[in-house]
Amino acid sequence: MTSELQGSMDGQGLRIGIVVSCFNDFITSKLLGGALETLDQHGVPSKDVTIARVPGGFEVPLIAQEMAKTGRHDAIICLGAVIRGETGHYDHVAWEAARGVAEVSRSSGIPVLFGVLTTETVEQAHERSGGKHGNAGSSCAAGAIEMANLLRQVRSEESG
Repeated sequence: MTSELQGSMDGQGLRIGIVVSCFNDFITSKLLGGALETLDQHGVPSKDVTIARVPGGFEVPLIAQEMAKTGRHDAIICLGAVIRGETGHYDHVAWEAARGVAEVSRSSGIPVLFGVLTTETVEQAHERSGGKHGNAGSSCAAGAIEMANLLRQVRSEESG
């Protein structure tokens, strides 16, 4: 008999951590707003959301890791905006943020969602933070709810 699992979008009872970069706040504040709105719409009360603000995208993985270690979060959402400039700095920050967030998820065993925009232009960042391409913060929040619920199902099946 085939068993199929899929996470629900019911956020009740979930505790969510959010790490948000302060650099490019004109973008990251919109990502955070989208994430908070989506969490609220799906039943995650604000008292069950912890927001940690970090200076930039490079610092996101460390705080995500520390939040994961506490065991107080069912999922962690990582938000930031790395916009290409005229130097190679963009490549290093974007790579380390992505690599670090993925490693935190794998090593902690909890969903850690990557909502750090890596764009070529400010216009592209605007489009992905509430513009014509939606809001990546909102998408990450929906993914966090779904993944946390799916992980509960997987672990329930393993122990059952």
